[in-house]
Amino acid sequence: MLKVAIVGCGKIADSHASQIQRIQGCEIVGVCDKESLMARQLYERFPVKRYFSDLTELLSEASPDVVHITTPPETHYDIAKLCLERGCHVYVEKPFTLCEEDARRLIALANDRGRKITAGHDDQFRHAARRMRTLVQSGFLGGGPVHMESHYCYELGRSGYAGALLGDKRHWVRRLPGKLLQNVISHGIARIAEHLTSESPEVVAYGFVSPFLKDLGETEIIDELRVIISEADGATAYFTFSSQMRPSLHQFCIYGLKNGLILDQDHETLIKLRGARYNSYLEHFIPPVIMAKQHLGNLAINLRTFLARDFHMKSGMKHLIESFYRSVVEGAPAPIPYREILLTARIMDAIFAQLEVKRSGVQAHDQMPLHATVSN
Repeated sequence: MLKVAIVGCGKIADSHASQIQRIQGCEIVGVCDKESLMARQLYERFPVKRYFSDLTELLSEASPDVVHITTPPETHYDIAKLCLERGCHVYVEKPFTLCEEDARRLIALANDRGRKITAGHDDQFRHAARRMRTLVQSGFLGGGPVHMESHYCYELGRSGYAGALLGDKRHWVRRLPGKLLQNVISHGIARIAEHLTSESPEVVAYGFVSPFLKDLGETEIIDELRVIISEADGATAYFTFSSQMRPSLHQFCIYGLKNGLILDQDHETLIKLRGARYNSYLEHFIPPVIMAKQHLGNLAINLRTFLARDFHMKSGMKHLIESFYRSVVEGAPAPIPYREILLTARIMDAIFAQLEVKRSGVQAHDQMPLHATVSN
């Protein structure tokens, strides 16, 4: 029986506890939060053996094999480091760390201690995303990607998490190097990083505060971001983050030499794009039929998955956790290659560095080039 613990008992911890319950061969031996009431409420609502308000007590008394870290990002590094040093495998919610150097240190420590570590990029393990990965690996694109486009939107309202962030000038998100962006965009960046071949892509970032937020008196929170990523071999990617564009997309497109693919996370669909064209007017009639057939096929897949009771909002998290536990028990590779975790952090570092130059009011050409090369 794999013994699991959760550190940080806020909203996202509920999702972790729910998905862990779905996995056979494991049990939650303890939950921990520096606010004892937070730990207790999670303990009372889920099948958890004990709750703690001190991490060292959790590690000593519950002796978990795996620790899930669901605390604010600024605490990830120190907590993960302690857990690894105490012999635990570690699942870290996104963003993995605040910078690439911290990510590199944690991965090196995990390797040194013979432990596994992973990042909570669970969107990459949803049903349609896994089907996309299988097609790409089978050669459907006709080689590596020529171009990718990742859209990851976030709707800012005046209630809940967003309301608290906008209304509290001391909110923990404001202390992050990338603020709101740092807490959200790693999912969209990780989709691109998975398919990059270079260790040093060039990154050009442009971000700004939307008119909507400016009207509310907000000047710090950048909620519109456009990024161009390019590799030496000519492959490119666009990343878009927006709180204002509608529809609010969570979409990933990848185009190869022969064909392309469109993943729509919100609709849980995967569409194949045929690279070759039909002759004459057939191009206006056959592709719409093929597209309609594919949408119906996605509907059928989703219905079958729903009837199998595996079609839920956090199915990607369940699959990632299950895959991570399997890598722990069987000694298999971690489900997300460490290279992808590091590259995601590296690209984010480059984005935030460029945004900081603009925020500081310093001319970019006096401080750094208009693009940043992501170095090893």
